[in-house]
Amino acid sequence: MFRLLTHRAHRPALVLAGLALAGLLLAIPTAQAQRSVAAPINQPNLDSAIDGAEDWLAGLEEQGWFLRGQMTTILQGHLRMHSPYQGPASLDRRPVFRNTQSIDLVIGRRLWNNAEAVVVPMMTRGFGMSNAVGVASFPNNEAFRLGSRDPYVLVSRAFIRQTIDLSFDAEGSDPDPMRFAGPLALERITITAGKVSVWDFFDDNRYAHDARGQFLGWGMVGAAGFDYAADARGFTNGLVVEWENGTWAVRQGAFMISKRANGLALDQQVFKGYQTITEVDRFWRLGNNRPGAVRFLAGASSTRAPTWQAMSSAVLAGDEPPITAQRRSVKPNLAMNAEQELTDILGVFMRLGWNDGLRRNWMYTEQDWSVSAGLALNGLHWNRPDDTIGLGFNVGGISRAHRQFLEAGGIGFITGDGRLRYRPEAVVETYYDAKLYHGLNAAVNLQLVQNPAYNADRGPAVVLGLRLRAAF
Repeated sequence: MFRLLTHRAHRPALVLAGLALAGLLLAIPTAQAQRSVAAPINQPNLDSAIDGAEDWLAGLEEQGWFLRGQMTTILQGHLRMHSPYQGPASLDRRPVFRNTQSIDLVIGRRLWNNAEAVVVPMMTRGFGMSNAVGVASFPNNEAFRLGSRDPYVLVSRAFIRQTIDLSFDAEGSDPDPMRFAGPLALERITITAGKVSVWDFFDDNRYAHDARGQFLGWGMVGAAGFDYAADARGFTNGLVVEWENGTWAVRQGAFMISKRANGLALDQQVFKGYQTITEVDRFWRLGNNRPGAVRFLAGASSTRAPTWQAMSSAVLAGDEPPITAQRRSVKPNLAMNAEQELTDILGVFMRLGWNDGLRRNWMYTEQDWSVSAGLALNGLHWNRPDDTIGLGFNVGGISRAHRQFLEAGGIGFITGDGRLRYRPEAVVETYYDAKLYHGLNAAVNLQLVQNPAYNADRGPAVVLGLRLRAAF
C-alpha cells in the first residue's frame, strides 16, 4: 500500500482525489460545529477526586476567573536499527530511550462582556530521541528541539480574546480548555491576539490533533507538508479572526515567523517577515446524526529562506550553505483534512499537506508533501467506553531540489545523514489510551518508521512509547 501511496506518479492523483472527495462532502446535511480536544472541559477531571475542588473551581468561574492544568510525561525509545552510516542529523543507530514532561497551568480572567485574557505558564524538561532529529515526522510531538535536562519554565501563551455574538441564542459550543465554558452564540466572530500556537486555531481534527491524548507523531498531529509558523518551541505571536455559524467556519490568521530556520528568536520586521493562513471549514451530520467535517487551508510565508539549489551549490563547492537569503521570498502552503464518525465507536480521518519545495523549510519540519490517514476506535464493546485505540500512517516526501541537497551531504535542522538513497518516509503508528480515573490516562504507543529522513539505506526504526497524562 505504501509503495502505491508514495510513488511520484500517484501524488497528483492523490491530491485531486482528496479534493474531489471533499467537494462531494459539501453537499451533505449540516451540523453544529465543535472543535475537539482530548479532554473537554465539561467532563470530570482529577479535581473530582478532591472534596470541594470542583465547586471551588466553578466558583472561580462565577467570579470571572478560571484555572485549569495538565501534566504529560512520555517515555519513548527505539530499538537498534540497520545503519551503514549516519550524519549529524541522523537518528542514532543504537537503542535510545528518552523522556519528556510538560506541565501547563491555564489562568483566565474575564475582562468585560465576551472578553477574556489567558496566560499559560509552562514547565518542560527532557529530550526527544537523538535530540529530536533523524525523522521528518518525528515520533514525539511533545519533544522540543531545544530540550533541557533541568526543568525550563516559559509562558507558552498569553493572549486576549473577544467574542462578538451574531445570533441571539446560546446554542454554540467550544470545548477549548483555554476559554470560559460559555454560553456561546451559534453564529459568532472571535478575535484573538497575543502569544499562541498556530494549532490552537488551525488544522484541527477530532481524531488526530492532540499528542497528549491521541497520536504522538508530528505528521499525525498536523499536516507535515505545511510549514506552520512557530519558534523552536512551537509558539509564536499573532492575530486570528474566526467566523462560524455551526455549518461553516472561516479562520484568518497572521503570525510572526522565526528570524532564522528553526530559530527561537522571532523576526521583528512583522510587515516583511510573516505567515498568513486562511482556513475554510464545513461541518455536517450523516445518517444517524454522525458528525463530520472538512477543512481547507492555504498559507503564505514571507521569509529569508535560501533556495535548496543555492544550498546544494555551496555544499558541492565545499562551502557552508547560506543561513539566510539576501531577499525575502514567499513560500505557498496548502493542506486539507477531513474527519467522519462512522459508528458509535469508530471514526476516521485523513490529511494532505504541500509546500512548493523550492526553498528550505523554515519552522515546522522538513517535509514538502504529506499524506496521512487513520481511524480511532473506542472501547465500548469491551466495557471501556473512555478508552481509545488509534491506528494511522503518515507518508511524506521532499522536492527534487531538496533531495539534491541531502544527496550532496547537506544537513538540515531535522534531516541529514551525510548521504542519501531517496525514498519517501513512511510512519505507521498505533496506540491504546486507557482511562485510569477522571482526568488520568495512560497510553502505550508503537511506531514503525520506514526510510527515516527519506533514506532507504537506514532503518526501519521500531519506536516504543509510554504516556501518562493528568488534567484538572
